[in-house]
Amino acid sequence: MVKIAPHGTWVSPVRADDVAASASGPGWVRRHGPDTWWVRGLPHEGGRVALFRHDGHAAREVLGAPWNVRNRVHEYGGNPYLVLGDRVVFTHFDDQRVYVAGLDGADPRPITPEPDERQGLRYADLVAGPGGDEVWCVREDHTDHRELVAVPLDGGPTRVLGRSHHFMTAPRPSPDGGHAAWVGWEHPDMPWDGNELCVAAVQDDGTLGPRRVVAGGPEEAVCQLEWEAPDSLLVLTDPDGWWNLHRIGLDGRAVNLAKGEHELGGPLWQLGYRWFAPLGRGRFAVLRTDRLAILDERSGTVTDVDTDLSVWANIDAGSEQDGVLVATAAGPHAHRAPVRLDLSSGELSVLRATEVAVDPAYLPTPRARALPSPDGHDIPVLVYEPTNPDHAGPEGEKPPWVVYPHSGPTAHCQPDLDLGIAYLTSRGIGVVAVDYGGSTGHGRAFRELLRGRWGVVDVRDCVTVARVLVEEGLADPARVAIRGGSAGGWTAAAAVTGTDVFACAAISYPILDLGPWAEGGAESHDFESRYIEGLVGALPEHRDRYAERSPINHVDRLAGPVLLLQGLDDPVCPPQQADRFVAALDGTGVPHAYLTFEGESHGFRRAETIIAAYRAELSFYGQVFGFDTDAPRLELHR
Repeated sequence: MVKIAPHGTWVSPVRADDVAASASGPGWVRRHGPDTWWVRGLPHEGGRVALFRHDGHAAREVLGAPWNVRNRVHEYGGNPYLVLGDRVVFTHFDDQRVYVAGLDGADPRPITPEPDERQGLRYADLVAGPGGDEVWCVREDHTDHRELVAVPLDGGPTRVLGRSHHFMTAPRPSPDGGHAAWVGWEHPDMPWDGNELCVAAVQDDGTLGPRRVVAGGPEEAVCQLEWEAPDSLLVLTDPDGWWNLHRIGLDGRAVNLAKGEHELGGPLWQLGYRWFAPLGRGRFAVLRTDRLAILDERSGTVTDVDTDLSVWANIDAGSEQDGVLVATAAGPHAHRAPVRLDLSSGELSVLRATEVAVDPAYLPTPRARALPSPDGHDIPVLVYEPTNPDHAGPEGEKPPWVVYPHSGPTAHCQPDLDLGIAYLTSRGIGVVAVDYGGSTGHGRAFRELLRGRWGVVDVRDCVTVARVLVEEGLADPARVAIRGGSAGGWTAAAAVTGTDVFACAAISYPILDLGPWAEGGAESHDFESRYIEGLVGALPEHRDRYAERSPINHVDRLAGPVLLLQGLDDPVCPPQQADRFVAALDGTGVPHAYLTFEGESHGFRRAETIIAAYRAELSFYGQVFGFDTDAPRLELHR
C-alpha cells in the first residue's frame, strides 16, 4: 500500500553509504591482447585508485595497497598506466614517480628519480616509445615547467624529447619511429579553445627536431590524435565548429571522415582521454556526446550502436581490429562498469559489476528536455522526478526541487545512474540537471556562449529552468534550491547572491572570489590560472566584472540559507575562499553551515566525507523547506 507522506520524508533504501560506495566509477579502460585493464577509486580505502585486470575469465586487483595509480599533472591528472608486454608501468600518487612492475606479482620499482620536493615531478599520459624499451610521457615540475620526456624501463636517465609550448600532451611516436606528434597550447587558452597539433622528426640522439603545425589554431582545438600510418594521423579536431574525425597527412592536408554537426570529442581536462578507436576497414568506434556509435568513412556516416547502456566512455579496441572494443558504460539504472563489446555478435559483457545494488523501482529515469532561454538558445536538461513506489505526496503538495548545474564549466550532464541524485529523488525531492550555455557536447558555438559571460549566462539559464518548473506546476516557487560543485558551486553561489529565485544553495568546493583567480593570483593553479580571462574578460580593462560577479562581494544579497562543503587540501578551489565567505556570513542572521574535510582535494574521494556531505545536504533541505529527514540534524549558524 502506498503511504502518503510529505515530500522529503519518504523512507528510502538508498543510503548515503550507497552513494559513497558508488561514487568512483572505473576509468582509463585499455585493451591489451585478451586482457582488459582499468583503474577505479576505492572510497572505503581513503579514495586510493586501484589497478584492475580482467584476463578473459575473472577480474582481479593487480596492485594492492598502498599503491595508488593516479597523478597530478594539471591537478586533474591524466592516463596513469601503460601495459608493455609482461610489465605494467604506472604513476604512484604519493610521490608522483613512475614505477614498473612485472605481472608475476613482483614488487614495483621506481624508474624516475626521487624529486627534491615531494611530488615535485609529475608524469602523465604514458605511451610506449619506439622499440618498447621506454615510456614517453608529459613531465611537469613544481614551477609549472612542462616537457615531453622518455623514461627508460631499466631506470636509466630520463631523456628530454622537447618543449614547444607552456602546456603539452599526447606525445605519440609514429609506427616506424621516424616522427612524433603532440599537442601544445599557451596561456590564456584552455585546450578546448585553441591548440596546435605538431609533428617533428625523431633525431639520431632521440630528441625531437624542428616542429611543424599540421592542425589546430586560435579557434581550433585538437582533443585526440593517433597515428594511422607513418605518414598520416587520425585526429579529432573542430575547424568547422564540431569535433569531427579527420585524417591528416604530414603536410597538413586534412580530410573530414564524416562531416556533420555531431560532437565526437570533448574537453581535455585529463590528459590521454580517448573518444575514438579504429576498428579497421574504414570503421571507427566513436563517442557522439556519450553515445556509442560507428563512423564509416566509406559512407561518411555516424550510426549509433543499439545497446541498453546510454553513456559510454574510455573506449579502446587495442590493435587487433577484430571488432571487439572495451569501455566503461552505464545507463539510467546501471552503474558505470568496465565492459567488453563484440560488435560482430552484439555480445556485451560486464567485466566487473558494482557491489551496490538498489531496486530499480527507487531509481529515477531522467527525462531529456530542451527549454528555451531568453538569450535565444535551447537549454538541454535532464529532469529527475521524485520516485518511490512506497510513497506519494499529500494531495496538492508540490515537491521541493533542486536545480543542479554541472561542474567545469566545460562539461555536460549525462543520463547515467547517479545514486547521489537517487538519494534525493527517492525521498521525494526532484532534481533537474542543467546544460547551461557553455557546456560541451553541443558544438563550439554553444560552448562559447559563456565567453565573457560566466556568472551571467549560466545563472540566467538555471533561473530559467527553475521558472519553467514553477510555470508548469511542478514546483512550489518557495521550495526551489540550487546545488553544485566546483564551477557548479560558483554558479549556485552566483545565483543565490544575484537573484531571488532560489530559496537556498548547497555549494561544494566552489570558486567564490574571481580576483585571486586572475593572472598571478595566489589562489589559482597554473592550468586554470588564466581560464577566467576567457570566461569573464581580460585584465585590467574588465576588472570591474571580477568584483561585480564574485559572490563573496554580495553576501548581503543572499536570497536564503547556504551550505558550504570544502576539502582542506584543495589546490584548485582553495579553502581560503570558502573561509572568507563564511566569515562574512557570520553574524548576518542568514542560516548557514560550513563543513570542512581533512585530506580531501578537489572533489570528494573518501567514503566518510561523501556520507557526511550527503547527510548534511539532506538535513539542510529539510530545515529550509520544513520537513523531517532520516539524516542527522545539521547545525545551522547565523
